[in-house]
Amino acid sequence: MSLNSSAQFDPILVADVGGTNARFALITGFNEDINQFVIEHINIFPSANFGSLESALEQYLQTVSHITPKRACLAVAGPIKAGQVHLTNLGWHFSVSEFKAHFNLLQLEVINDFAAFAYAAPYLDPTQNVIVKSGQADDNANIGVIGPGTGFGAACLVRTSQSTAVLSSEGGHISLAPVNELDTLLLNELRKDHPHVSIETVFSGPGITHLYKAMSAVKGVTAKNLDAAQISSLANSGECDVCDATLNQFCDWIGSVAGDLAVVYGALGGLFIGGGILPRMQARLLESRFVERFSQKGIMSQYAGQIPVTLVTQDNIPLIGAAACLHNSK
Repeated sequence: MSLNSSAQFDPILVADVGGTNARFALITGFNEDINQFVIEHINIFPSANFGSLESALEQYLQTVSHITPKRACLAVAGPIKAGQVHLTNLGWHFSVSEFKAHFNLLQLEVINDFAAFAYAAPYLDPTQNVIVKSGQADDNANIGVIGPGTGFGAACLVRTSQSTAVLSSEGGHISLAPVNELDTLLLNELRKDHPHVSIETVFSGPGITHLYKAMSAVKGVTAKNLDAAQISSLANSGECDVCDATLNQFCDWIGSVAGDLAVVYGALGGLFIGGGILPRMQARLLESRFVERFSQKGIMSQYAGQIPVTLVTQDNIPLIGAAACLHNSK
């Protein structure tokens, strides 16, 4: 087994900092045989218990006092501009250079959580994730990552023979395109409440509610005041035909969206879907017209048809991505 032992592998401190929790871990090795990082000492701290990221990290480092990491990568759910990081939901703010000095780090990178997903993609465990669409991945080509959740994230791992880099984007805010007649009818309804119907308008937690309201109008039914969880529950129990049609349409239409972004990114290395919504709709997604709609790209249908699509259900993606960001920069 080709495992970089801790004697050869300089440990990497990694973090996944979201609105609810700050999750820390140490990467203590890289197993070349299975192309995966060795993640140890995972510890989760409720963000609300701390006034700053620094204080949360200080508490974590006390739990691993036998190891002093000199390099770190933090995946954060918030904007990073000119070396300043703002964690919107927490009111936490820090300077990257001051943070690096405070913890006596030789190397520190701070990346967006979707950039982390893109960096993680080549290091995921195929046995823990779900193939939505089979294909032939080119190991040297770009990889696209998307994720409907609270919003809609999209990024691309750009790969050349010499290097890799992540292209972050605001792909969730491009205009949502209708492909068939039902899409067009729904889009016309959505426009009544949303002057700009973006991908995120539909493909997000709030978006399921928007789609349900539009589907109710198209079917001539009065919409109830339901949130995404209630719509899913009523659809799965068979109590609400409109809710069922809404979730089916969500899975079908996101096939077209995923295909659009795969073509834009040139994602011949594969497209990976994360986020909190679709893993909970796994059976419905696999039974939907996702695959058919993914590949319906006119003269580019054959191109799109060769791209594999994976639904990512394994844990610790931001930690893997943070590790990969530094591992790739050697």
